[in-house]
Amino acid sequence: MAIDLTTTAVDEASLQGEAHSAVSWGAVLAGAVAALALSFVLVALAGGFALKLPTPWPGALGASAHFSPTVGALMMVVQVLSSALGGYLAGRLRTKWVNVHGHEAHFRDTAHGLLTWAVSTLAGVVLVAMVLAPLEERAAALDASAVVYEATVSPLPVDPVAIRMRMMREANLAAQASFFMGVGLLLGAFTASVAAAVGGQRRDDMHARYWAERPRAGQPVGP
Repeated sequence: MAIDLTTTAVDEASLQGEAHSAVSWGAVLAGAVAALALSFVLVALAGGFALKLPTPWPGALGASAHFSPTVGALMMVVQVLSSALGGYLAGRLRTKWVNVHGHEAHFRDTAHGLLTWAVSTLAGVVLVAMVLAPLEERAAALDASAVVYEATVSPLPVDPVAIRMRMMREANLAAQASFFMGVGLLLGAFTASVAAAVGGQRRDDMHARYWAERPRAGQPVGP
């Protein structure tokens, strides 16, 4: 009885490939770090143009203090651009999958983009909660004490209707900021997944092009 050595070798290679995880965590973490860094850069650039843009992650206390539709749109732009960069890097830096169908490779690339977005978002939330939130709480406490001092010193009576209208306005701005942030996060997740699929396809194309242009053994290198 003859044994097909070629089929046996392919089956062994497939089993070895399936034994490893399909997630390239190094590429995911690299993309998440790049996305997080680009978010800070874009927020700093917005501050240079006198735009008080909050951090594009949940937990920022000052997200609704100076909110407007323009600020919300810019916050969404920051989320989309940073997610696109992180997802594309995750797709380009992941390992080469062998003996995998093209549809499965496409799914894995989009999953890498989604994981990159998730890691960068969670890291941003933790950073906001641990570093930026205490600073914003201190600034808000100073502003509140200044308002109380002015109300105490000022001879003008306090209008409860004005206070109620101010509270309603702040609640409305907070709701709008939360809506824009949620939409931006969803767009960021979609953009990261698409960018990772594009980056993974580009990585496979460059890999195939390298092996196609690589001179075979016994062939001259030059013309």
